[in-house]
Amino acid sequence: MTSPAITSAKPAKFASRFDRFQVSLLGLAGLAVIGSLLYGGYLLTVMQLAMIYGIFCIGLNFFMGYTGQASFGQNAFACIGGYGSAILCVQYGLEPLLALIVSMVIAGVFALIIGYPTLRLRGHYLAMATFSLGLITYDITIQWTSVTQGYMGYAGIPPLGIGSFTIDSERWKLVTLAVLLAFGFWLSLRMRDSRFGRGLRAISGSENGAAALGVRVPRFKLIAFIVAALYASAAGSLFAHTIGFISPEVYGPQMAVMTFTMLFVGGVGTIVGPIIGAVVTSLLQEVVRGSGHFQDIAYAVVLLATLIYAPKGLSALGALFRRKKEA
Repeated sequence: MTSPAITSAKPAKFASRFDRFQVSLLGLAGLAVIGSLLYGGYLLTVMQLAMIYGIFCIGLNFFMGYTGQASFGQNAFACIGGYGSAILCVQYGLEPLLALIVSMVIAGVFALIIGYPTLRLRGHYLAMATFSLGLITYDITIQWTSVTQGYMGYAGIPPLGIGSFTIDSERWKLVTLAVLLAFGFWLSLRMRDSRFGRGLRAISGSENGAAALGVRVPRFKLIAFIVAALYASAAGSLFAHTIGFISPEVYGPQMAVMTFTMLFVGGVGTIVGPIIGAVVTSLLQEVVRGSGHFQDIAYAVVLLATLIYAPKGLSALGALFRRKKEA
């Protein structure tokens, strides 16, 4: 028996999901993309990576934001996507788009196999288990040199394309990634407003309460884990096809820390948080790069200030301002 609140609630209209502040943030992110297209240069690469990380964070938000679970190992599925695309394209001559899809299927199967026993854990036990998953995958990419080529990495990965048509221009790469990010964002909205999405939010509030309302908690958590893995795999493949080279460091623990930071800066559990966090954090890294030896310190100070004064992320600042005005 399922709760009427979960099964019969109608999806909200598109415009009603966002407040004006969130729309403004999305507009600024769009302007950043347009500015990168006009300016060109290294900024194109920065925004390309921001789009890729945005796709990654949208999936991570499903598991951490909507479901309320902790995961520090989603970089493992990005690694499967990246190396899957590299091996399938370079070694077996598959089309990049087909290699991306096949890699996503492989990542989804691994998520199903790994998630079934792992998701029985809760809290920091689950966080440590998923972090170990990322470390194990990272170590495999280093040691299994016959397949991954170790620290030498994979070079000559073809760009995205279909048949004889390939996206070689840096500007068109950014446009393509922005379109894919928009598609992933739209798909996440559809899932969020579905019975599945409402069940995830019920689990985030209380697993026991959600179970009492008829939500199959283990199944919903596993599906959310697989969804996050599919997004991460797509992001890993897109990185490989965009840059043309991958190595173990790309998908190491630093990716887990970076995406975790992006999600919390943007607003974990919010609709636009993953995109805003990816764009802001990517640009912030370039802003503080000029501080030389103090780059990491400056970066950490800015992030700490953001988390202190905007604990729910930048996307939630609009609601915070409204509450202060009402008070």
